[in-house]
Amino acid sequence: FCSFMPIIKSAIKRARQNTVRQDRRKPVKSLMKTMMKKMEDFIKEGKKDEALKILPETHKAIDMAQKINIINKNNAARKKSKMARMVATK
Repeated sequence: FCSFMPIIKSAIKRARQNTVRQDRRKPVKSLMKTMMKKMEDFIKEGKKDEALKILPETHKAIDMAQKINIINKNNAARKKSKMARMVATK
């Protein structure tokens, strides 16, 4: 018997729902983070052309995460603004 496993029926269902939702959200959040990291790496390496090319894809990944409530709309706007500024300043 594990002390952290739920005993109550509704808690068991809630735990199951949380797992399903986590699995559903993970690839979207992962893609968003990967695209942002790629952008930052391109900027650090001085490859502005490549960074400019993947900027729309990065914005799309951020928008997708925002659309399914992984991140807040203000958080999404801040991330998109940061990416655009990074490309513009370098």
